[in-house]
Amino acid sequence: MSDDKPDPKPDPKPGAKPDPVEPQPVSPQPAESKSVESQPVEPQPVETPQPVETPQPGGPTPMPQPKKPRTPNLALRRLKAGFKPSRGQAIVAVVLALVACMAVVQVRVNRADDGYQNARREDLIAILDGLGQNTRRLESEIAELEERKNSLSSSADKAQTAREQAEAQVRVLGILAGTLPATGPGVRITLNDPQGKMTSSNLLDAIEELRDAGAEAIQINGSARVVASTDFVDDAPGIRIDGQKVNSPYVVEAIGESHNLAEAANFPGGLVSEVTGPQVGGTAEVNELDSVQITALHAPEEHRYARPAPSPTK
Repeated sequence: MSDDKPDPKPDPKPGAKPDPVEPQPVSPQPAESKSVESQPVEPQPVETPQPVETPQPGGPTPMPQPKKPRTPNLALRRLKAGFKPSRGQAIVAVVLALVACMAVVQVRVNRADDGYQNARREDLIAILDGLGQNTRRLESEIAELEERKNSLSSSADKAQTAREQAEAQVRVLGILAGTLPATGPGVRITLNDPQGKMTSSNLLDAIEELRDAGAEAIQINGSARVVASTDFVDDAPGIRIDGQKVNSPYVVEAIGESHNLAEAANFPGGLVSEVTGPQVGGTAEVNELDSVQITALHAPEEHRYARPAPSPTK
């Protein structure tokens, strides 16, 4: 029996190129997968159950402990007692509240009456002068009335004395009412209004300022007597006084203490300032005179409703 062996490859001829060797495909080897079982697992501690103590049927039953009695809080009781006012304390509290209310009311009244706190120095001086003039006038009236009383009580012929005093009183009242002419020291104020901007309110303000300064008799342009019932109406160009038309220049004559009347006219913010200001644009001239003649008269009208009151009986 002969062994069948493959023929050996013939040797390459000298000078011949060897055949290229074909590369064999290499199959990829699978990566070794790590199994979970190969990783070590840490053992978890096992909790052992605690034995439950069961009460023995024959053991003693625990007795409930008694509650401790509350001790009285003396400080709290004293505090509560202090908040309960007695009758005397309540009366004192009410009195103090009334006193506080009265003090607050008094302070508010004082603040409300303090209207001269922010007044200018010139205003305060003018107010003091006016108060001084009123005081002197009232004092002279008191002295005159006392003199009349003394003359009536000491006179032998009381009827004749009373008649003379009544006539003197009529003359005084006639001057105030404008039914009698008057003479005395005073001022003459000349107001020029070239643009015709002066109104009745401007002239009325001038009259009021002169009256506040103590003017006893006033006339305008020598024809219009100014009394308590005189009315001023605008009638441009000019002003109508008691129905009588007067035009610029307005000449205001007043009897009284000449210096006080002049100061009232020249007072800052008064008559002269108002006429010479931009609102009117006129001129004003004030002259103090030793003698002023008031000749214009006011025709009295019969009163329709007012009647003299009966004299009081003692």
